[in-house]
Amino acid sequence: MKKTFFLLGMLAFLFSCVDTKTNKVGEKIGVVNLILDTDLGPDYDDVGAMALMHALADSGQVKILATVSSNHDERVVPCIEVLNTYFNRPKIPVGAPKSEGGATLTSSHKAKWTDILPAKYPHRTKKTSDAPDAVKVYRKILSQQPDTSVVICTIGFFTNLKDLLNSEGDEYSNLSGRDLVVLKVKRLVSMAGLFPEGREFNVFCDTPASQVVAANWPTEIWFSGFEIGERIHTGQKLIKMNVDNSPVKETFALCLMEGDPEGRMSWDQTAVLVAIKGYKPYYTVERGTFMVLNHEGKNGWIPDSRGKHLRLIEKTPASEMASLIETYMMYQPSLK
Repeated sequence: MKKTFFLLGMLAFLFSCVDTKTNKVGEKIGVVNLILDTDLGPDYDDVGAMALMHALADSGQVKILATVSSNHDERVVPCIEVLNTYFNRPKIPVGAPKSEGGATLTSSHKAKWTDILPAKYPHRTKKTSDAPDAVKVYRKILSQQPDTSVVICTIGFFTNLKDLLNSEGDEYSNLSGRDLVVLKVKRLVSMAGLFPEGREFNVFCDTPASQVVAANWPTEIWFSGFEIGERIHTGQKLIKMNVDNSPVKETFALCLMEGDPEGRMSWDQTAVLVAIKGYKPYYTVERGTFMVLNHEGKNGWIPDSRGKHLRLIEKTPASEMASLIETYMMYQPSLK
C-alpha cells in the first residue's frame, strides 16, 4: 500500500509539471521529439538521465524517438534496452556506432552493473555490435519528422553526430547528413566541455569527432558543462526507495557502495532535463563559440552575442536542482 501511494504521488507531481501551452520563455510548445545519444557504461549518471527522460515521457512532455549508443562496448545497447523495457518502451529504436572512430569503454566502477543488468532484466539485443548503424537510425527517424522539430541530446561522445554530418543520401533521404540536420533538427543539447576552458571526458574520448561537430554542426548547441553537474549530487534517496527489481535503483545502490556519500554527480541528467524542459528557470545562458583546441580534447570558449553555441550558467542552487532531478529519477512505471 505504501508503494501504491508513493507511485500515485509521484505521478501527480510529474503530471502537475506539464505545460503544453507555453514554456518559461513564452514560446508555444508541445511534446519534445527527442533522440538520446549516450555512452552509457563508463559512468552511471546515464542511468539516472534515462530514468528522468522516461519519467518526463510518461508525464507527456517528450516523445522518445530513439536511444542510440556512442560507445562501442558490447554491453551498452543491452543496458539501454533494459531501461527502455523497464519503463514500458521496449520498441524504442536503438543504434550503435559502426565507424572506426569513437571509444570502447567499460564501467570505471568495481561493481559490474553493465553485466548484471542484461543478465537479470529483459532486453532484445544480445550485444552492441548487433544493433543497427546509429547513422541509419538517425537518418531514418529524421526523415520522418516535421521540419525543425527534433531535439538531439548527447550525453556521450560526438562519434555518431560526426558520422551523421558526413553521411550521404540514402534510401531514407536524398539529403546529405548536414542538410538533413538543417532541415529537421531544432537544436543539439550536449553534456560536454568544461567552461570557460578545460578538458572534459566526453570531448577528449573522441577528439576528432568533437572537433568536427563543434566546428560544423549547423544548429544551435546548448552545452551543459562539467561544472554544472559536478555540484548536483543524486542517488542516496533513490536507493532507499521501497521498490524491488528496479535496474535504476540497483545500479545506483551497487555503485554508491564504492563511495560518493552525498550521491553521484549528475552531469547527464542536467542535459536531458534541459533538452526536454528548456533551460529556464533553472539556468541562465551565455552565447558564444565552443572550440576544441587541440588533439588532447582541451576546449575553449569565446563569448559572442551572435554565437550559435550557448553554455548553461547556474541559477537555481545545486541542492534544489538535485532534489528536482532525483524526484524524476525515483519515478517508477505504473504498469509492469
